[in-house]
Amino acid sequence: MKHNFILVLLTLLLAWRLPAQAQELCNFGARAAGMAYATATLHDVWALSNNTAGIAALEQPSFGVQASTRYGERAFTTVALQAIYPTQKYGTYGLSMSRFGDALFSQQHAGLGVAHKLGNFSLGAKADVWQVSVQEYGSRKAVALSVGVQGEVLPDLYFGAFAYNLNQARLASLEDERLPTVMKAGLSYRPTSRLLIAAETEKSIDYDADFKAGAEYALLQRKFILRSGFSALSGSLSVGAGFRARQLQVDYAYGSTAPIGSSHHLSLAYTLQSRTPVTFP
Repeated sequence: MKHNFILVLLTLLLAWRLPAQAQELCNFGARAAGMAYATATLHDVWALSNNTAGIAALEQPSFGVQASTRYGERAFTTVALQAIYPTQKYGTYGLSMSRFGDALFSQQHAGLGVAHKLGNFSLGAKADVWQVSVQEYGSRKAVALSVGVQGEVLPDLYFGAFAYNLNQARLASLEDERLPTVMKAGLSYRPTSRLLIAAETEKSIDYDADFKAGAEYALLQRKFILRSGFSALSGSLSVGAGFRARQLQVDYAYGSTAPIGSSHHLSLAYTLQSRTPVTFP
């Protein structure tokens, strides 16, 4: 039992310093996980954290919840909640919250984002307050500022870019410990109304660049969606599926990273009924 405790502790501390940490900071949703987090051009409720510019494309209020577990360890569990509120004149607003870890080590956040559509392009900005806690050592807080852009550059060809933690938020002065600063940019192409292909490069300033690609294909009158993707840096492969029923969408993804293990992701998104975006009085 003691050996298992030490192993989990060392693994947690190591995971905090690896590039994979970015997956718990600016990559959310089982749809994204099924496409290996090639998310720079996607616009859904999870775009609030994946690329904030993407929420400008949403016309109805919506919210989503997510639960993810990695490597069969409870300590690597993530839960998240996101909500989107569009308006006719003042852009689209979003609220996000998440928690990763357990009582031994955890990181949690609350964030606010806003996006606005300008012609064929959308701009977004977000502020996240992160708290990192280690049992018996206390906690630290930091504010991360991020910006993103999306646009249709040619018919059915989309571009997206997102810069996370531009201010290089500091967690502790000792060893100059900071939240990761991550840049990602990518393209997606929709050759048919059923198929989407996405590819992007993601770069943390402290680690090598990662190339990611994913695809999704809709079946059965677009009610059932199949997904797959891969990440070159981690060597991970992912598959996923989604189901749509009116305003409800349920997504699941499975990821495999050798030799570490597998991960499971489940998310639900619900769009509220409204004929037009909400207008402030």
